[in-house]
Amino acid sequence: MRIFALFNLKPGVDPQAYLEWARTVDLPTANGLASIDSFRLFATTGLLGSDAAPPYSHIEVLDINDMDQFGRDVATEAMQAVAAAFQDMVDVTFITTQEITA
Repeated sequence: MRIFALFNLKPGVDPQAYLEWARTVDLPTANGLASIDSFRLFATTGLLGSDAAPPYSHIEVLDINDMDQFGRDVATEAMQAVAAAFQDMVDVTFITTQEITA
């Protein structure tokens, strides 16, 4: 399963402080979980064919190899602390997906 997290930083959150936290805590911690094959963070740069600002400033892409294990992984004390810090900094929408192939 692939999960997309679309989010904006909450008002008052320093973008550089968020990026430092993401690079030193969020990305290495999540990428170390047994249930995650890949956890990537993207900063949006624009809307194709438009000068309008993107509706979200960041997108996380999580490739989950085992949803049951993912549930156990995110329930740990360490991941609960990471999730709480994340929720304090962002307004986020998580979207779960299933790939459609030909």
